[in-house]
Amino acid sequence: MSTRFRSHEQLERLRSFPDIGREELIKYFTLTSREHAFLDAPGRGPEARLGLAVQLCTLPWLGYIPDNLQEVPRAALVRLAGQMAVFPGDVWNSTREPRRTARKPAVIT
Repeated sequence: MSTRFRSHEQLERLRSFPDIGREELIKYFTLTSREHAFLDAPGRGPEARLGLAVQLCTLPWLGYIPDNLQEVPRAALVRLAGQMAVFPGDVWNSTREPRRTARKPAVIT
């Protein structure tokens, strides 16, 4: 008897981002004023703000957050960064890996 709930293909699909269309991009990756206020909390650097924005927008879009946030569609990343006045190059290098920092991550309580 198999103990797998999902097939390998289904698991891979859940771990990554699908392509995004223009309408979905506008609908799900447009930040509200409340989201801006939350993201702009003191102590959050550009990496944390952009990563959190990706998660906030991805959850309503897909219903889950994929394992690898670095695979977010480029159009979604650029749209969020523009709304937040964050340059994606400040956060992701050419290989789209987050820059490492010596700071401890912020803890939300």
